Amino acid sequence: MSDKFSKIGFILSIVGAAIGLGNAWKFPYMVGSNGGSAFVLLYLVFAVIVGLSIFFAEMVMGKISNSDPVNAFKNLAPSNSKFWGFAGIMMITGVFIASFYTLIIGWVMRYAVLSLGSLPSQISDSAQNFTKFISSDIVGQILYFTIALFAYFIILAKGVKRGIERINLWLLPAFSILLILMLIYSMQMSGFGEAAKFLLVPDFSKITGEAVFMALGLAFFTMCVGIGAIITYSTSLDDKTNLFTSSLYVVILNIVFSVVIGLIVFTFVFEFNEQPSQGVGLAFISLPTLFAKLGAIGNLLSFAFFTALVFAGLTSAISMVEPLIFYITKEFKISRSKAIFIVGVSVYILGVLCALSNIENFKDHLTFFGKGFFDILDYISSNIMLPLGGIVIAIFVGFFMKKESLSALFVPYMGAVIFEIWYFLLRFVAPSCVVAIMIKQIVG
Repeated sequence: MSDKFSKIGFILSIVGAAIGLGNAWKFPYMVGSNGGSAFVLLYLVFAVIVGLSIFFAEMVMGKISNSDPVNAFKNLAPSNSKFWGFAGIMMITGVFIASFYTLIIGWVMRYAVLSLGSLPSQISDSAQNFTKFISSDIVGQILYFTIALFAYFIILAKGVKRGIERINLWLLPAFSILLILMLIYSMQMSGFGEAAKFLLVPDFSKITGEAVFMALGLAFFTMCVGIGAIITYSTSLDDKTNLFTSSLYVVILNIVFSVVIGLIVFTFVFEFNEQPSQGVGLAFISLPTLFAKLGAIGNLLSFAFFTALVFAGLTSAISMVEPLIFYITKEFKISRSKAIFIVGVSVYILGVLCALSNIENFKDHLTFFGKGFFDILDYISSNIMLPLGGIVIAIFVGFFMKKESLSALFVPYMGAVIFEIWYFLLRFVAPSCVVAIMIKQIVG
């Protein structure tokens, strides 16, 4: 990453990293599977207290060190630099996530193509179409997965300004406009009120220990913390960028996007008198019925929405693999194209295994401890590796970096009082929350 982000380019690129299929795919189905509004409230608390605290920490590491995650730890460590360098292993988490994430981008691409034909008007038909695709169409899944993989690695090959920044400058605003139009349409339907109640009026009786753990993992997943992406992007941060407001934009927009997409999805779930707990295919099952209600114009809007969603997913996928590409390029003194090839092959192999684990003829061979390879990779990366990466960052910045360096970077933007609150949350609250919830999950 030899070139620099512009101020707006950095903000949109970080927003693009955080906002993607995690909001449109993972957020709705996890909310639906974990009781709705109370889960959303837990997610918001974790996003602000834990996610934002660690987000600031990653940003300061990248800005001060101007290095990849491994060397950021090494260069900033007051002692035992080689030991701290191992913390950069968090970059591998991004590769794990990118593998099944790219597969899902392929699913979205397939739906963009299908939008040009007949759309299912009933959720039952839509659910049958989705299930058939992921359980039997291996050729189609691999084809769209391959196209998605090549798409964002081509963008990565162009670098920061011409690749990562440019794709975000155009595609995120377009995606936002489409969501606003869909929300306005959804508000005219009878299911909107029930969706709003489901998402925004807490019912704590539906919260379980597993739901708390999942909410934490979702906060890490949707905010893109714990994998070194924010560290890497911050190395290309313009010196005039306001670190505090830039971070707030990311968190606020991330939450808004998640809630808006949730309102849209659940409006149509309740409109058709279906249950919200439909699993990982919720967005793919309910959204096509939205567009079918609109007639011919619905096909056009469906194509535009899923196309925009593809690019929203691509901007997130880029951020997941860029840390490892950046590290390989710098550490082994090889060209960026070679580093991209190495990472790309790794993502491709894991992604193909994820696809096969859903296919009837292969799933038995890729099921371990009752979970398919896709689900295992998702669970381990989202609920174990991401939180662990966050704990390491919180402890390192909170206890091993000099407070004066952090203060000099942040106080001019956030003020002394807010800085002290953040510093306390980073050192004690964020890691304690993560450790306590992970222990609870392990011991049952």
